[in-house]
Amino acid sequence: MNNTQKGYLYALAAALIWSGFILISRLGGISELGSFDIIAIRYITCSAILLPIWWFKFRFNLFNPKLIVCSLVGGLAYALCTSQGFQLVAASHAAMLLPGLMPLFIIVLSYLINGERHSIEKWLGITVITLGILTLLWPMLNNPQDFSLGHLYLIGGAWCWAVFSVLIKRWGITPWHATVSLAVITCVIYLPFYVAFLPKNISMILLPDIVVQAFYQGFMATIVQMIFYVRAVQSIGPSSMGAMMAVVPLLSGVSAIFIFNEVASLALISGLILVSIGAWLAQKKWLKTSNSNINAI
Repeated sequence: MNNTQKGYLYALAAALIWSGFILISRLGGISELGSFDIIAIRYITCSAILLPIWWFKFRFNLFNPKLIVCSLVGGLAYALCTSQGFQLVAASHAAMLLPGLMPLFIIVLSYLINGERHSIEKWLGITVITLGILTLLWPMLNNPQDFSLGHLYLIGGAWCWAVFSVLIKRWGITPWHATVSLAVITCVIYLPFYVAFLPKNISMILLPDIVVQAFYQGFMATIVQMIFYVRAVQSIGPSSMGAMMAVVPLLSGVSAIFIFNEVASLALISGLILVSIGAWLAQKKWLKTSNSNINAI
């Protein structure tokens, strides 16, 4: 197997893990674990894995003010929004809103904050993504009870991640610094409040749910997926990797319909297809400009 073939396998694995993140998060949302429990499980697990690596091999100043700001936005605020959203919204809707709105918000914010000029393909991608989101949300205007606070939470989560993404590029924060600081700083800030003030529902009876969330959210989605993503980019380039990740909304959305027995409406399927196409258009050339940053990991 040559390097290119391995690269596509890494890309496929990264896309599958990210798709699985949507499904596992919804599984946690409908379990007896509370949203605050899932956040604690995720960041305790991730920090426990990354902290020894940081301490013994790749140490840097964790409490740099810029890293703290990025962690508060991309770690704590993002986690609080999405964990609430996954409790209230179908996974198929989350599959459209999160990976669909992230590139849309990133491109708009990078233009407004960093003054980046974007190609016609990117703005076309934004237009198609917006059309896909409206395809999902428009029928809800006639049935307001179908639109929940969870949809707003997921939109807020996508916005937080977009702000985080634009800030790490503006401040030149490397992926390693961003990953470690996001996990550890979020854990350090969040855990005392969780233990002292927030409602908890962790017990040995829920051990299977705890293990699933710890393994997937704390290890697979935060560490393994990043490794596969970087290896794929180095082998096949960021453009091809971006195209592969664009299948996430469709893949996770359709899977959710079967796994959770969710309603498969024409608006939902059409929206998932449009969002996936828009994400592909929006990321394809934008990722080329990030090649030098990714290869610096």
